[in-house]
Amino acid sequence: MKIIQAKTKDVNQIMEIIEHARTIMRANGNTTQWTNGYPSKEIILNDIECNHGFVCLENEEIVGYFCFFKGNDPEPNYQVIENGNWLNDKPYGVIHRLASNGKAKGVAKACFDYCFKQIQNIKVDTNHDNVPMQSFFKKYGFTYCGVIYVNDGTPRDAFQMMI
Repeated sequence: MKIIQAKTKDVNQIMEIIEHARTIMRANGNTTQWTNGYPSKEIILNDIECNHGFVCLENEEIVGYFCFFKGNDPEPNYQVIENGNWLNDKPYGVIHRLASNGKAKGVAKACFDYCFKQIQNIKVDTNHDNVPMQSFFKKYGFTYCGVIYVNDGTPRDAFQMMI
């Protein structure tokens, strides 16, 4: 699987991938994550314009999307963590909005492998009801660190991993 920067022309395909991921979340009992139009086309376009949007390609087809930033761009929602602590306060990368269209296996692993080649300290979060993503984090080697709150005030389980 190949990872490249997303381009503005990719946004409609990315939005289809986001919608597919939302459908999978609902089918797995996660009814509270990615609601009220989040993530919107505007958010995805902003990711792309800031060079934080990436697509996963399999046989030249876009099969996944994620937002990734690192180092000097700390995640504001990670400043306060409850019921635990981050593993360290060193510069880190953050992955958001990871989604797959379901046509290729290994999108999440390819995403995380790519991001760990860029920076060896990564923080992530997900809804407590997103059992497939939580399982992936634990299988990949992430440590549960506590609870953070996103912009709308809802809690997310936070994880971190260093290699």
